[in-house]
Amino acid sequence: MNKINHAGVVEAVQGDCVKVRIVQTAACASCKVAAHCNASEAKEKIIDVTSPDAQRYAKGDAVMVSTTTGNAHRAVLLAFGVPFVLMVAVIVLIYLLTGDEGIAALCGIASLLPYYAILYWQRERIGSHFAFQIDRISN
Repeated sequence: MNKINHAGVVEAVQGDCVKVRIVQTAACASCKVAAHCNASEAKEKIIDVTSPDAQRYAKGDAVMVSTTTGNAHRAVLLAFGVPFVLMVAVIVLIYLLTGDEGIAALCGIASLLPYYAILYWQRERIGSHFAFQIDRISN
């Protein structure tokens, strides 16, 4: 299976953009004891799906939003992989230059600020590389 699917509900339609509310759950949220465990969590998120036939959807419609696993891997890489490598590289470099673990750790953490700022400023451009598909769920 090369797709990731989430059921959702249409919140709004604006031009060719459909705003869909999905419930993102942790993997353990379906566990029988999840209600008694702090590890399980569920968050509601709004996904913007661009579709040429967006006008056929209405608020409250049950839909399935999907994307490729490649998009998911790319998102994880941008959100966690690149910053981890950046932080470790900065920590090692600063430690080799100064020999001070505290300064190296602070510089490593500080290196994430410009990275996430650039990611935020480029969110429109980055977001254009992530495509979502939408399909109506038939009852």
